[in-house]
Amino acid sequence: MIKQIAVATVAVAMLLSSACSASQIINTGGDTKCKDFTTQDEKKQNDEVSKMLKDKSGTDPTNAEISATRISALGYCQIMGKPDTKISEAPHL
Repeated sequence: MIKQIAVATVAVAMLLSSACSASQIINTGGDTKCKDFTTQDEKKQNDEVSKMLKDKSGTDPTNAEISATRISALGYCQIMGKPDTKISEAPHL
């Protein structure tokens, strides 16, 4: 039993330490970095933005808020942000 747990722990550690970032595994919301956000598909970007907005306000954002904020964050990341800039640093509603 302990050997199985050790093997599972090593496997999880290897997965987490591989080249993928946290936002590819879990929804990191406003902590998502520009380098990850700009490579995500629109659905994943919307999920990240939705979590960021909900974490900030405590309520579910509207689709219009999500779309406007996603576009703002994407533009910011592509033009002004650095790869490690968090999307929460982008100006948004």
